[in-house]
Amino acid sequence: MTSARSVRVEGLVKQFGDFVAVDHVSFHVEPGEIFGFLGSNGAGKSTTIRMLCGLLRPTEGQAWVQGLDVYTQTEEIKQNIGYMSQRFSLYDELTVQENISFFAGIYGIPRRTRPQLLEEILQKAGLQEKRDTVTALLPGGWKQRLALGCAILHKPPILFLDEPTSGVDPTARRQFWEWIYNLSEEGHTVFVTTHYMDEAEYCHRLALMHAGRIIALDTPKALRRNPQLHHFLQLDTADVLASLDTLDPLPEILNIAPFGGGLRIRVLDPAGAESAIGQALQGAGIQVGSLQEVEPSMEDVFTSLIQEEEHKS
Repeated sequence: MTSARSVRVEGLVKQFGDFVAVDHVSFHVEPGEIFGFLGSNGAGKSTTIRMLCGLLRPTEGQAWVQGLDVYTQTEEIKQNIGYMSQRFSLYDELTVQENISFFAGIYGIPRRTRPQLLEEILQKAGLQEKRDTVTALLPGGWKQRLALGCAILHKPPILFLDEPTSGVDPTARRQFWEWIYNLSEEGHTVFVTTHYMDEAEYCHRLALMHAGRIIALDTPKALRRNPQLHHFLQLDTADVLASLDTLDPLPEILNIAPFGGGLRIRVLDPAGAESAIGQALQGAGIQVGSLQEVEPSMEDVFTSLIQEEEHKS
């Protein structure tokens, strides 16, 4: 079966014995899209990617990558994708350019085109001055760039990046995402998993995974404005811990947690909650700096949706 979509998934399941790692997942990814999987460790993100890359056989369901069936065309899939895992598959004893040359050979790239391609990858990754550096000596952010450079050597139409920035500092992560945006603009489809909330904002669309299931899927902006998430208040107070202890028992409050030097509070009725909060803090002799309704962050969205899911069960 063929499809114009880069990825199409219908009811995909993966079981390991009695454990259901991926539970009837369905979604699609459009060409050129940056599609994100956001979830905590063990949510099923990596298992899903490994099935789509032809590295794991699904237990049930159907899926196609570039129109290729994940059951019967795994070798063809591997030739049409770039894959980068959180454990970089680089050879530490080789230099930067030796790693690139090695992977060029693995991908069967003609020898006559390799020198030009090597320079192109070094330039895109910003590694020209580190070409002769032994890979083991590179900081994590530079290894990450090299790994992505090796993954796109054969110019695959779709890239699967599985937790690619895990353990890398924020500056290196931002630089890495700039490259992902450039690849998307060049026409590559990018499928990326992450547990970093700020990275989720960079995706065109985002699927939130929990306990092997997709619990929400939309653009980051639409997810933040989901009316089912209730309302969020930000409280700035002179004593965060005392305020937390005072407000936690209030029936008007669904959830309260430290956030940004204050408290983030999820409520059903903002006006009623503001009144109850003000009275409680005044009664406890706690001074309030400000209390106002705010648009939820991606962390608010994710936490709230997980709480809703766990409440259902």
